[in-house]
Amino acid sequence: MITRYTRVWLSALLLAALVAHVRASSGDRADMYQTCVLLCTKRVCADDAPHWSSLVSRLTRWTCADDCKYNCMHHLTDQALEQGTRVHQYYGKWPFWRFLGMQEPASVIFSIFNLLYHAKGYSEIRDRVPNGHPLKPYYLGFALVSINSWIWSAVFHTRDLPTTEKLDYFSAAASILFSFYATVIRLFHLYRDDRERLTRADPSTQIIRRLWTALCLVIFIAHISYLTLLPSFDYSYNMAFNLAFGMSHNLLWFLYSLPPAAHLVKRFPTRPRSYRPSYAYKPAMLVLLTTGAMTFELLDFSPWFRVIDAHALWHLATVPIAALWYEFLIEDSLDDGWRAYHH
Repeated sequence: MITRYTRVWLSALLLAALVAHVRASSGDRADMYQTCVLLCTKRVCADDAPHWSSLVSRLTRWTCADDCKYNCMHHLTDQALEQGTRVHQYYGKWPFWRFLGMQEPASVIFSIFNLLYHAKGYSEIRDRVPNGHPLKPYYLGFALVSINSWIWSAVFHTRDLPTTEKLDYFSAAASILFSFYATVIRLFHLYRDDRERLTRADPSTQIIRRLWTALCLVIFIAHISYLTLLPSFDYSYNMAFNLAFGMSHNLLWFLYSLPPAAHLVKRFPTRPRSYRPSYAYKPAMLVLLTTGAMTFELLDFSPWFRVIDAHALWHLATVPIAALWYEFLIEDSLDDGWRAYHH
């Protein structure tokens, strides 16, 4: 199950080699920018009057000082383009044109596309996977956690604030951890089984499942508590957390895709360990496709027309991949290896 979380852990592969995250960039450190912002705030914001701002800007919490930073950023970007010099980043971001208060409108729109595809995936799992299937609750939960994740991605790209940043990161971590949790449940057959005729319906499985669920809950609570209680957000730790669970998740699905001779996992409860369905290659293929889509993040170019950058294209690339994952999950759920649950 690959969701928006792959952006996080794959980005970590690149960012782990860099210095710790800082909010300052070459653009906002420049003397011309600092002078422009200072003069603007003195001239426009001195009386704290609301006349400078539209209703949309106020609803999306753009202050007068923020508006000065935005206008100075684009003024200096205009100059750089006219003179053919380098376009700078400001506060860790490229200069984007605002639209209806959205700080990065393309990323917002593409986040919403992902949200809609996960909502569609939720509906398809609800309608096509049999109600008695033991994995149906986990797959529905996966879709809901992913929907929540993309909601906060859209909010964060609308307005980058400390609160929206944390909600974006925490929801991404929840998506990563839940995907790993559900994958372990699926591949090691720890799901709840009310059918005593199946050999895996035993008390030890129930105990292991409960312990696994409790462990994941404790890990997530500890993760967000650590990041919340620190005086400053620990970006390096957050990336390491996402990387560890994301790579573990992908490794498990690669095991699923291995040829029959490997016999490392028993894919279905009523099939022999050697049984490998014709579509077993799909998880590995989807992991590779996602890694390939990561090349957009590697590019990291100045946004086209100050609207679409490499990160936005990465969001767009994950949309069809999410749709393909839901197709695989449904195909896997309908395999005859689950025949005891098909009713």
